[in-house]
Amino acid sequence: MADAPTRGECMRDDDPVPQGILWTPLTAASLPGGQPVPQGAHPTVVVTSERKATTAPRRDVAAILEAERAWARVVLDAIDEGVLTIDLLGRVTHMNRVAETLTGWTQPEAIGKPLSHVFHLVDGKTQQTTIPPGRRAIEENRRAGFALDCVLVRQDGRKLEIEDSAAPIHDREGRVTGAVIVFHDATRSRAMSERMAYLAQHDALTGLPNRALLTERLSRAISLARRHRHLVALLYLNLDAFKSINDALGHEVGDRLLQAVAGRLQGCMRDTDTLCRQGGDEFVILLAELRQPEDATTVAEKLLAALGRPLHVQGHELLVTLSIGISLFPDDADDADALMQNADTAMYHTKRNGRNGHRSFTAEMDVRQCQRRRGDSGLQRLKPPSQGEFDFS
Repeated sequence: MADAPTRGECMRDDDPVPQGILWTPLTAASLPGGQPVPQGAHPTVVVTSERKATTAPRRDVAAILEAERAWARVVLDAIDEGVLTIDLLGRVTHMNRVAETLTGWTQPEAIGKPLSHVFHLVDGKTQQTTIPPGRRAIEENRRAGFALDCVLVRQDGRKLEIEDSAAPIHDREGRVTGAVIVFHDATRSRAMSERMAYLAQHDALTGLPNRALLTERLSRAISLARRHRHLVALLYLNLDAFKSINDALGHEVGDRLLQAVAGRLQGCMRDTDTLCRQGGDEFVILLAELRQPEDATTVAEKLLAALGRPLHVQGHELLVTLSIGISLFPDDADDADALMQNADTAMYHTKRNGRNGHRSFTAEMDVRQCQRRRGDSGLQRLKPPSQGEFDFS
């Protein structure tokens, strides 16, 4: 193959064109040093096939990189956290939409500005400016967390508690090229933590304390009763015929009925008492600081009277009754587990003897013969709209 002519060389019409060479018209003014175009020659520029071979892949790489950047922007905007990046000089290079919302800055406004302007942090107690975590991440080349009580001063001057961390950004050779800061509203996180803590100790359906919280309060009540020599009572409650109602009218009505019963029972409680949903159709009441056993009996009768009035649930008039068992500390048991078991046993004796009543535990009650039957049939009264009265007992 003939050597390609150098830039500025010309070829005549009758000269052969070497393979792999492209010719493009060119004005004389474009020739090096303003060289004149030789007579009989056409001004051209030579582009070799090697040049063409390298230009196309570069365009492909640029397209791929731009596609990756676009993909990264979509991903960052989908994250439910504020994301902000800076270069080695501490200038903002990117913000996602959540970061814009939290800081009050838009990305066009923030790009190129110092981090301390866009992401102004102060101590929540002293209100003194704190070192941005992005700067620490770059200087120390490691992840940097926010200090406690960290407050972000938004562009409009409003303050927002935030939390999270920053990490250095590295290139392929491992050199630090900047930092990424990921942050979120701390009040939202705190609210979620409080909600989780609440659900860990309360029944999701009724909002009443659950078994875990009852156990904690019962242990505390027994400790205080030992110290001050007073009584503690446990009342174990079971709704008579709840299963029949639930099966006949559906779980939605059953759930609403449980909520209505919980509300009716709460109206009978003192501030020092604890009403717990034990599970299913069972409730437990802790009566702390009683002076005499008759106080527990009085409460039981008050509960029975409260449920003596019909409940109106989703258009149904329902009358449910209670079987109640009572156990006292220290008369019937000396620890929480035995107290619970004895109250359960007494409740089962109430069920075996006609329901809709209460019984106190006695030593003559055989716990082994009182294994609970979970299938309890019978519906005291069911009166759907526009229908007569049904009796499933």
